[in-house]
Amino acid sequence: MSARFSDQLVAVLPRLRRFARGLTGSAADADDLVQAACERALTREHQFQEGTRFDSWMFRIVQTIWIDQLRARDVRKEGGDVEDERMGSDAAVRSVEARLALAEVRRAVQRLPAEQRNVLMLVTVEGLSYKEAAEVAGVPVGTIMSRLARARVALLAKLDGGGPGRSKDDAEAN
Repeated sequence: MSARFSDQLVAVLPRLRRFARGLTGSAADADDLVQAACERALTREHQFQEGTRFDSWMFRIVQTIWIDQLRARDVRKEGGDVEDERMGSDAAVRSVEARLALAEVRRAVQRLPAEQRNVLMLVTVEGLSYKEAAEVAGVPVGTIMSRLARARVALLAKLDGGGPGRSKDDAEAN
């Protein structure tokens, strides 16, 4: 393994973990996903083309492994809230409200269809351009724009009144 390759891999790890957390909704599952992606990248280092974006290559590996895992499970069942809110803590009221809001956003993002969630994470969390996200997802730029627009509309609907009562079918209709 070249020093440059290992340096790039170490540098991209926090972003990969953040992306994987967005895909899986779980810190433990995200860590497993990133580990699998690193293992695959290390065994396929020879496939990386110098002069291309290393981070895009790694995001694509994470996304591919995630899709493979979803297909292997056949039907993915949500495990509920990953983090229970600590209402009895001594934290300030604003801190508790912020945690509740963050948990609500996480749940809303997890209820998005996978394609919309992936694009939302790549563009809004990872800061990739539409073109870069299109390369990672393997779809045209227009598809990225469309999925991102639908994801934003669905999130707004979920957070502005759709609330927890909305079903998965409602989200997919948006």
